Amino acid sequence: MSSPLPRIHNRTSARFLVVLDADSTLIHDEVIELLAEEAGARTEVADITERAMRGELDFEQSLRERVSTLAGLSSEVFTRVGERIRVTDGVPELIAGVHAAGGLVGVVSGGFHETLDPLGRRLGLDHWRANRLEVVDGILTGGLAGPIVDADAKAAALTEWAAAADILLRGTIAIGDGANDLRMMAVAGLAVAFNAKPRVRAEADIVVDRQDLSQILPLLGLRG
Repeated sequence: MSSPLPRIHNRTSARFLVVLDADSTLIHDEVIELLAEEAGARTEVADITERAMRGELDFEQSLRERVSTLAGLSSEVFTRVGERIRVTDGVPELIAGVHAAGGLVGVVSGGFHETLDPLGRRLGLDHWRANRLEVVDGILTGGLAGPIVDADAKAAALTEWAAAADILLRGTIAIGDGANDLRMMAVAGLAVAFNAKPRVRAEADIVVDRQDLSQILPLLGLRG
């Protein structure tokens, strides 16, 4: 289904907020699967990821189950995996276009700060938030440290970042692909399903199938 975007781009300040999921949205990859491959558990983890994305499994339970397979890996794995991450086509153009119009770009991820931090800095994101893997003496324990970034946390991040910039929720856009993105998409002014699972496609305002995030710019009135 589709609905028109609130005409936020015609506001004098042109201030708005775009919030994206990370894995399979900002980037082509599922980072947990790249990490699991290093531990010899990619097939097992990929199956759990797919079921969680379809909304068949509780996210936190599935995340902890997947992360447990990483126990014993050296923290050096973050550098190796970071070098393999492929940024989705059109990401630099999207960020540049939003910034040029006075908007902000945030990423909130069920993935991990250990790989998202360097990516966020390199891409020039305004905000990002993710889970943290527990590391003791340079070795992954197979556990998580700190609060879990789940569906509720994603919606809370979008709301928090908008409030901090005095942006109304109707001036926010949420872009995601899996069931874990649905709550932030529900609170946003515009919900965009990008390369998404059937349930997300059904609940989004707009569906974008082409794997090029610059396709979002015309939706924001930033490029014809």
